[in-house]
Amino acid sequence: MKLYDYPRAPNPRRVRIFMAEKGLHIPLEQVDLASQAQFDADFARRNPTHTVPVLELDDGTCISESLAICRYLEVLHPEPALFGHSALEQAMVEMWSRRAELGGMIHAADVVRNTLPFFVDHALPGVDGGVPQIPALAERGMAGLQRFFEAFDQQLAEYEFVAGEHYSVADITTQVTIDFAGWCKIRVPETCQHLQRWHQAVSARPSAKA
Repeated sequence: MKLYDYPRAPNPRRVRIFMAEKGLHIPLEQVDLASQAQFDADFARRNPTHTVPVLELDDGTCISESLAICRYLEVLHPEPALFGHSALEQAMVEMWSRRAELGGMIHAADVVRNTLPFFVDHALPGVDGGVPQIPALAERGMAGLQRFFEAFDQQLAEYEFVAGEHYSVADITTQVTIDFAGWCKIRVPETCQHLQRWHQAVSARPSAKA
């Protein structure tokens, strides 16, 4: 198998961190989003949504979407359990991972894609032009990120990790979201000391360099 990747994009990074935490070594094939290689016919055959990451299996089956890839790898390599062990742990990981995506990652994407010059006329992923930036979406995204920071700071006031006492895929999504927001110089507020403590800790893990 191999993973179609782009080193700067946040979603492939989620999978790379997941792989590093599992100790997995899967060959990477780079898709140069800067030159819009995701729209080449060869890649479009593997993923018609024109996004990375994509995991291609030995039989040619292709799996896209970060969490779908991570779930597949979790079944093959169950330890360490990054989706939780018990029913309750798995539910908490799923809940907080979804909160990180819907309450954080989407807002970060709104800010990044509607402000940075790189995304002018390409404000939606997987669309080859014709999508203008909307400043109001960036403003809404910044407001959403502030709520995200505050909510996760409250959670981390009680727990070492996002979904409880164990590192999980929810931590990966949250970390990548914060770093993605950093593309626009948005930082965790000084008032969110618990979130800052956690971010420093997960950023020091070897997997953070994946």
